[in-house]
Amino acid sequence: MMLLARVEDRKAMLGLYNQAYELAYGKSEPSFARLGTLICDFDSPVKKLTQQFVPLERCVASALFSLLHLYPRRNMTAGEMRSQEMLSLVSKPALLLNPAQSETMRCEYLSLDTMERWIILGFLVCPTLLQSNERAHALWKPALQWGFCITLFRDEVLMFHKFIELFFDTIKGFHKRVLEVKECCNFALLNAPSVHRDRRKFLRGALKELVTILSDQPGLLGPKALYVFMGLAFARDEILWLVRHAEHPHPKMKSKANVEDFLDSLLPEMLFYMEELRALVKKYHQVLQQYYIQYLNGYDAIVLNNLAKNLPLCSEDESIILSSFVQTMETLNLQKVESGDVFDFRGFRMDWFRLQAYTSVRKATLILTENHELARTMNTIVFHTIMVDDLDEILNETSDLSIFCHRSRFFDRMFELCLSYASQARYAIAFPLICTHFINCTHELCPEERYHIGDRSLTVTNAFLDRLAKEVKDVVTKICTEQCILSDQLLPKNAAPHLAKNEQLRRRIKEKDKKNKPIPEPMVPGTESFRKTREKLSIYDKLHISLTELCFAINYTPKILVWEHTFSPREYLIQHLEARFAKALVGMMMYKPETNEIAKPSELLTSVRTYMNVLQSIESHVHLDVTRVFNNVMLQQTQQLDSHGEKTITMLYTNWYLEVLLRRVTSGQICFSPYQRAFISLAPDPQLPFNAEEYTDVTELRSLAELIGAYGMKFLHESLMWHIASQVSELKKLVLENKEILVQLRTNFDKPSVMTELCTQLKSIENLLTRLNIIGVIIAFKSLTQEALSDTLNRRTPFLFNSITDFREHVKAAGQDAVTVDMLASSVGLPCNVDPALCHALQAEKDIDPQEDYNISCLIMVYIAVSLRVLVRSETTIYSPVLDAHPNNCHCFAKAINAIAGALFTLHGRGDVEERLQEFLALASSSLLSLSNEAGKQIPVKAKESLYLLLDQIVKDSPFLTQDLLESCFPYVLLRNAYHAVLKRD
Repeated sequence: MMLLARVEDRKAMLGLYNQAYELAYGKSEPSFARLGTLICDFDSPVKKLTQQFVPLERCVASALFSLLHLYPRRNMTAGEMRSQEMLSLVSKPALLLNPAQSETMRCEYLSLDTMERWIILGFLVCPTLLQSNERAHALWKPALQWGFCITLFRDEVLMFHKFIELFFDTIKGFHKRVLEVKECCNFALLNAPSVHRDRRKFLRGALKELVTILSDQPGLLGPKALYVFMGLAFARDEILWLVRHAEHPHPKMKSKANVEDFLDSLLPEMLFYMEELRALVKKYHQVLQQYYIQYLNGYDAIVLNNLAKNLPLCSEDESIILSSFVQTMETLNLQKVESGDVFDFRGFRMDWFRLQAYTSVRKATLILTENHELARTMNTIVFHTIMVDDLDEILNETSDLSIFCHRSRFFDRMFELCLSYASQARYAIAFPLICTHFINCTHELCPEERYHIGDRSLTVTNAFLDRLAKEVKDVVTKICTEQCILSDQLLPKNAAPHLAKNEQLRRRIKEKDKKNKPIPEPMVPGTESFRKTREKLSIYDKLHISLTELCFAINYTPKILVWEHTFSPREYLIQHLEARFAKALVGMMMYKPETNEIAKPSELLTSVRTYMNVLQSIESHVHLDVTRVFNNVMLQQTQQLDSHGEKTITMLYTNWYLEVLLRRVTSGQICFSPYQRAFISLAPDPQLPFNAEEYTDVTELRSLAELIGAYGMKFLHESLMWHIASQVSELKKLVLENKEILVQLRTNFDKPSVMTELCTQLKSIENLLTRLNIIGVIIAFKSLTQEALSDTLNRRTPFLFNSITDFREHVKAAGQDAVTVDMLASSVGLPCNVDPALCHALQAEKDIDPQEDYNISCLIMVYIAVSLRVLVRSETTIYSPVLDAHPNNCHCFAKAINAIAGALFTLHGRGDVEERLQEFLALASSSLLSLSNEAGKQIPVKAKESLYLLLDQIVKDSPFLTQDLLESCFPYVLLRNAYHAVLKRD
């Protein structure tokens, strides 16, 4: 009625309800008049309730005064609790195995919140009891002094001091009671927060003691079960009090200090111990069942039987009920527990309720109030039966915290406060566990809200677990950052400046020895680990403490069941770690598209290994499969995009090597050195933010292969081959432009004068050589990456690598089978006579008649052969023995020619790759030999000799040509003299 009185438009709502009912059913609601009268009469609910409770005053008084012995015992201060050693199992070791007993067993865990509500509302509707009975003040004043609001329903509260004052002002002769209420209000504002704070502090210690002992010795749950439920009930009452008063501060509490009295930073610890006690009771329910089955059968049945025999005459119904009690308990045995029988004592407890009704009437033969021992014994037996068949119900009765479903703001605030304190972070798991209570606040008369409350519990649980996992992820990220900084200090690039600085210091020290002015040495990596005292914690120490505490929360339970849904905290952490690791991998590349800067693969690999070491250390805190995180993330990084659609390190490195590095190579700033097995920057360039050798040497490419794996290298190679295929398409266009001349050149290769004349008619020779240079550079880079991949796989997966190598060497395949074997070998970095990736790329470009395409392929080789002589005019063609290369990268033509010929003629399937290369060799030899006859023209001798070496390199790189074949076309003496000349000159 009090809640209804708070609705301002209740009369309008009632009218709307009646109108809607009439529209729906065609008649007025039958009870509308009665309901309207009720609403009008209870316009002032307390006044009307006071009038209606006058006939019931005696019954209300009897009920209230029955709390005189119980309420003061439950409403003690923390000091009184300590002095009486409440809830302590170790205060009296000699009595540790004795069962906890009380004359009022079920009242020992009765909610203090409920009792205070009974007292305040009971005396409010029967105020004359305060004037006529002095005993009432022993209940009334303490109830008013230890708080200022009580719960009406869920999150609806009553600020009772002001409410009582206003009501008592309307009653004649209650002025003294009004002053008394005001005095109690002031007392509550001053003392209640501190008293309840001390009480929570005591209960934290008491619950911790219970958890520690019962976890170690669960057998004590049997005799000390009452202590468990008392502790849960006491803690729940304090939590409910704190929630109420924090959410509804008194109007007089305006200062910030007063409001902070209702923020308990240690509350998560109490919530955690409550959840742990609940879990212990559920886990060891069979211990309780076995203990109390034996108690009921071996003790309670005998005591009740003796009491029944000594009772005065009783009616037949009463006698039957008592006999049935004894018989039921005598039939109990441990075999039923061990066989998994389901116990149901609801009928037993209903019979006790029926017996109480029989013995409470006026003309009853057996009067229960005159047989206290029977009442006490039966109440104890009822408690014992609950321990056997209704543990869930008593747990809900003593520790249900479903109020947080309706106090979400306070609940969220306490969770964030918990995460902000390192000492409380381990108890954060209590919050998602409490979400399992939410469904308990539903009512069978209102099934519609079950879905909404269930959905609310799922949403809150998900949010808490996600936030908790995110907090762990943030701490791990900070640790990884610290570790990466320390790891970077050990990189070779940071060692050289340090050595140089040390050398400078040594020189200064020698110069200043006479002056005795010592110069401090620079800090070396590792000095941060030296400690002066254990008390001084570094940032790293604090992060590890936070990580340990948070991981305890994550690892506390493998799963949480909420409204028929299962949540796994560890899965949340795995998802966050995977997302963070993937983001960190790309972030550690430090790629800047504006300046084309990117981390070296070896440095990235060092950082990744450091990151992985930190993640691996999490396994010592949480039962996680971190290898699964590595596999998922690193496997995604071998693809173009990850599962979130973001670019991966494979995609970024592939784009950088193709669009930045290789483009600079073809522009003449960088040269491929077969001797150093890397691309070398020829001269410093302010527009070039890197040295090519720092990204293409063996160490860097092996690091790249280890980072992106075989799949990533496959994508890199496919991208390289796609560029080559596009260049081959352009070569075909150039061939079509010079087709007639090339056909004549092909048939007149043995006529030097005709060839010389025809060569002068060729168009776009520079364009051809440029595109051939691009192809050669790409092939050279691919060969480096292939070698790096094979080295890496041979080291990481030797059994698999050696199996593929053995298979390729010993299986003689032809046709399509040979292509399959080559693809298998190429996938692990083994060199092949014909590149299967290039064949696949060129296959996609074939869109004309096969015969025509074959002719064009033949003419491409002719075009290249007769165009090589043009290179002799360039000074950059001169061979450099130091690099074992030509500065203009024309030595890469050898790789390009062999790769193109092998792929093009393999695709045509005529098996004439060797014949076509022989034809190319003949044309090229003839063209180069004709250079000796052009004495009138100014041809650099050095360039001509260097060009001869290119012809030898083509044969060396080709799996189809031999030195004998070369000697038949080109005199070996010229090659020998050319090698002698270039090496002597250098």
